[in-house]
Amino acid sequence: MSPPLLQYKTVWLSDIHLGFRDCRADYLLDFLNSVECETLYLVGDVVDLWALKKRFFWPAAHYDVLRAILKKSRHGTRVVYIPGNHDEPLRDYVGETVGAVEIKHEVIHQTADGRKLLVFHGDVLDPHIRLNKLEHLVGDVAYDFLLFLNRWGNVIRSRLGLGYWSLATYIKKRVKNARQVIDIYEQAAAEEAMRRGLDGVVCGHIHQPGMRMIDGIVYCNDGDWIESCSALTETDSGELQLLHWSDRQRVLREFDSQVDLHQAEVIPLRKAG
Repeated sequence: MSPPLLQYKTVWLSDIHLGFRDCRADYLLDFLNSVECETLYLVGDVVDLWALKKRFFWPAAHYDVLRAILKKSRHGTRVVYIPGNHDEPLRDYVGETVGAVEIKHEVIHQTADGRKLLVFHGDVLDPHIRLNKLEHLVGDVAYDFLLFLNRWGNVIRSRLGLGYWSLATYIKKRVKNARQVIDIYEQAAAEEAMRRGLDGVVCGHIHQPGMRMIDGIVYCNDGDWIESCSALTETDSGELQLLHWSDRQRVLREFDSQVDLHQAEVIPLRKAG
């Protein structure tokens, strides 16, 4: 018997990068087939048009992810697509509804407990990071190499019976310059929400899932499906949770329904007053 579906009021996903070789479409498909929600936000870089332009790559699992999303949109889930920089041409369709999917530039989401959150991809904050061209080039080359190591490292881990582990995420958390860039980005996102008089912000773009308070602002990054395989969720009471989803969670779910399978990082973050 299949386990019951996980029920959420809202789910945020971003940086899926369908069409890119290192997209973990298998994990995402498992996640989509395991949850139900009232609203699903796709917060940019769902389809990686940059990667597809360099080399066409579209296995069956990538098609299945799109089909699962469209199926949800036809069965009562509100699906909102906020294009990012890797699927930027879709910004030409902002304000339109394609099938049952709404395309928006950004959204103000109100949680069940009354907080107002700015939802946008986050590439608009790039000028705050101020990387020069050489740093961008070195960063791209280094990142591609990390993903190469990540891919083959997890092939070996799988053969040894070990779960998925992201080398790229591990490195980013420990390299000083990378951590500084992440901190600057998070601060800039929180300041944008503060400038608009909002309670918080939900974004993606930097492939670094996280939840924290920054100067009284709720900062949430829903992560990605290349490195972290993560999603941000909202419960019916307005609680925000960051879920990490991998093959280890899928195996545990088959054997022990009492285990906290998704390593939920929970921040109660209630609205003051």
